[in-house]
Amino acid sequence: MSRAGLGRGLAALIGEDARESGFGARPQDQLQRVPVESIRPNPEQPRDHFEPAALEELAASIRVHGVLSPLVVRRDATGGLVLVAGERRLRASRLAGLADVPVIVLGRVPNTGEQLELALIENLQREDLDPVEAALGYRRLIQQHHHTQDSVAQRVGKDRTTVANALRLLKLPEVGLDALRARRISAGHARALLGLEDGELFRTALDTVIERDLSVRATEALVRTLRRTPGAPRRPDRALVRLGDQLARHLGARVSLHARRRGGRIVIDYADHEDLSRLTALLGV
Repeated sequence: MSRAGLGRGLAALIGEDARESGFGARPQDQLQRVPVESIRPNPEQPRDHFEPAALEELAASIRVHGVLSPLVVRRDATGGLVLVAGERRLRASRLAGLADVPVIVLGRVPNTGEQLELALIENLQREDLDPVEAALGYRRLIQQHHHTQDSVAQRVGKDRTTVANALRLLKLPEVGLDALRARRISAGHARALLGLEDGELFRTALDTVIERDLSVRATEALVRTLRRTPGAPRRPDRALVRLGDQLARHLGARVSLHARRRGGRIVIDYADHEDLSRLTALLGV
């Protein structure tokens, strides 16, 4: 286990020199093998989803090579073992049918803030967290454990801008957060969509991005189009509202319907030449 792989918080708990295979720098920290079923999950684990296929791949590797990196655990008030770091390895070890696993039993009990920090560090370094899970973890460190964005960035080894951009994602409507969790859109798509404050426009844009598989750049152009003409006249009746929404969803653009005494106008906005080409292709022109 490399020093960089430990993360600053974990290195502080088990000692800088304990990164060597024996972990013998602190007598109170013990390297031993314990039954898999005796370890309880980390209550501060920021992840709420573990990809089954990825876990099975890790389990297959563990069946052949064993657990190469010890899990880190602590003892609770009753003497039981609680996981501090290594959730994926623990789950994969159970899948692999292992009876016991190597663990470091910490001599010092980390507080809840440290447990959350360590789980965040481990997952972020392995890129296991989806953007929403990472953002929620950062927010918990700030709100519950009195960190600033700067101190969070330093503790998890990220740039402050990265932390700030992640926290911005939590301003998304729930439908946007769900799409981000499911990886139907990327964090780049999500940040572009944050420019739409109107709920209906947001949903129209989100559906268009997913259905058309738009790039982040195309999504930014779509958002610019939908934000244009903010003072457009109010649509006169519910039928026109529904029709306008259907046209906007189909075209991925702002559509304005203007009724007159007889007939009316349909106005379709576009962002640039590329967007115009996309719209004309959809219209069969």
